[in-house]
Order: sequence, then structure tokens, then C-alpha cells
Amino acid sequence: MNKKELAEIKKQYTQQKCPATRICGCYVDGEKRKQTQFREAFLSLEEEAFFKYLNIFRKAMSGTLGKNLLTMEFPMETESEGGTQELLMKLKYTGLQDDSVLEEFYDKIIESYYYVGNYLILLVHGAYDIPGKSSDNLEMFDASDEVYEHIICCICPVNLSKPCLSYNAQENCFENHIQDWIVEMPLIGFLFPAFHDRSSDIHSLLYYNQKPEAPADDFVDQVLGCQLPMTAGSQKETFEALVSEALGEECSFDMVRTIHENLNEMLEEQKEEPAPLVLGQGEVKRLLEQSGISNERLEKFDEHFEEAVGEQKPEFVAANVVHSRKFEIRTPDIVIQVNPERADLIETREIDGKKYLMIEANEGVEVNGIVIKEI
Repeated sequence: MNKKELAEIKKQYTQQKCPATRICGCYVDGEKRKQTQFREAFLSLEEEAFFKYLNIFRKAMSGTLGKNLLTMEFPMETESEGGTQELLMKLKYTGLQDDSVLEEFYDKIIESYYYVGNYLILLVHGAYDIPGKSSDNLEMFDASDEVYEHIICCICPVNLSKPCLSYNAQENCFENHIQDWIVEMPLIGFLFPAFHDRSSDIHSLLYYNQKPEAPADDFVDQVLGCQLPMTAGSQKETFEALVSEALGEECSFDMVRTIHENLNEMLEEQKEEPAPLVLGQGEVKRLLEQSGISNERLEKFDEHFEEAVGEQKPEFVAANVVHSRKFEIRTPDIVIQVNPERADLIETREIDGKKYLMIEANEGVEVNGIVIKEI
């Protein structure tokens, strides 16, 4: 899913539009025991609970695409009878009204999801009547020809509130506040099916992870049946290793700075596009070529790529491998951070046989917050 598709679904989850029809939940304790379950019409919820649930489901559609929001396709075998996709389809088609299907789904999560503590499994079923669009891209609400029927699942930790003092307005005094069990924002969740080209795509889903570097592999594998891409951190590490290996002896300060600048230019050119900029093997090779790598090193790039990424041949989300707001230089003892637009203020020099990083510093130099008059 891209930014426009995600925004279209997310903005439906408001009080005025709300496509949710039914909500279900299963509260699981730290021993993996079901403590309670519920199922009711979403629009019959009390107003305060209504808004709190909306915030939870909206949170599962919030974040950065390619980092903690991932569109994942179902492998072919998961779509066959008995596959993971089949259970998700049952949840959708039954509108969360079949207790046996719900029990099977809850059991699958409890078996595969590892969390130290209590948590709440939340499910909502929604039906969005997709409005048609005119040639000038205006919505025509009386021209809909498809209903996007979907489910959103969230797994939320349930923790005791912190002990504190509270003010009792009736007694006009401060007293010990009774601790409550609080449902927090989701750690993981998903939207199924995905919403592609303003239509339902049962062959993929949108996965949310609050902590993308802790991807809940077992849950994704056993409940969703999908294959997780590399995390944002792993993409960055792999990309950096690949560039270092591909450049070899040509991995100079100026070369790395040029690659950084070219990547940021590519991001700037693509910033209005709804889908994130993705770099495959060919794109990375062209990036190095544009940055000035020699033909000799370029000819060996494919070999280095295979060694760095293995058989999976992943794609890198550009925003995950380059920092658009920071240009950082590290030595064992010094860290320098530079505005990426002024990386030209740093150059390399060799003086008396020693190598130096030279920083142009004409004015506005501070040391520990003190303005320096003379360097």
C-alpha cells in the first residue's frame, strides 16, 4: 500500500465516517490463559470507549511505510485450503460473528505470540463503500461499485497504571490513587486485505509493528504466513557493508559524501510520490556509477551484491539507508554531525604526512555553549 491508499482508509476511522461494524476482543494473561472475551456492534459502544477504540485501530495504520508499516504478500501455499490466508478470509466473510472461527484465531495468536505480560487481542470488521472518482479526481459518493470489506487486528499490552497520588474533588483532598489495568497502544497489528488501486487485494496485507527492529517473526510466520523483509536497521547495515565492499580501495570520504548527496537528491525528487523510493540491485549499481565508481569496480558489483545479500536479493527502502537530515563522521574519539546541505564545508587534507579532516569555520563557532571569538 502507498501513502494515498493508507490515508484513504485511515481517514474513514472517525466518528463521522466510521466503517466499523463489529468489534471483538480476547484478554490474555501472562500465563497465556484467556481471561475474558467480548463481541458487540461497534456503533453500540459508549462514546468514550468508541473514541478510544478508534484511536487504537488508527494507530495500527500509523507510522512510516517501509519501516514499521509493511505491505506483505501471501506466498502461494498460504492461500490453499488450510493456509493462513484462509483463516483471515473466514474472519472477514463471517463479519467476526462466528465464535469457532474467532476461537481458532485467538488460539493461533496465543500459541505463536511471545509477550511477557498481559495483552488484549482486538479485532474490528469494517465495510467501506468506495466512492467513485470523476476525471478531475473528485469523489462521487453516488457512484460506488465496490465495498472494501476488511478486518483490523491489534495486539495491545495491558499494564498496571503507575502508583500515584490523585486529587479527590468531592473530599477536597489528595489521596492514594487506585491502580488500574490500562490498555495501551498496539505493539503489532495488521489490516487485511490490503487496499491497492482503491480496491481489495486479498493476496496481501498491511503489517504494523511499533518496534520494527523486534519484528515478531513467529507471529508473522504462523498467524499471517508471510515473509518479513529485512528490518530498517538490517537494511542500513547491509547497504553500508555492500557499498564498502563494492568500492574497496575507492571508498574515500569524497566518494561516500557524493553517494549520500545523490541518495538525498533521489529522495527529494520522489518525495511527492505516494510509494516510498525502493532500491533494488540495478538501482544501487546505477547510484554507484553516478557517484563515480570506476568501471573496474563496477564490473564486480553484481558479485559483491550476491555476497552481501545472499539469495533473497532484498530491496532497500531508500529512507532506511540514508539520513536526510544528518551527515555524520566518526572516529574512535570524535563524532562530527554536519547539515547534509553543507557537507562541502568538510574536506580531507594531508599535512606533514598525517591525514586530517578540515572544517571551514568562519563564524558562529561555539564550544560547550560558549561563543568562540578566535580559533
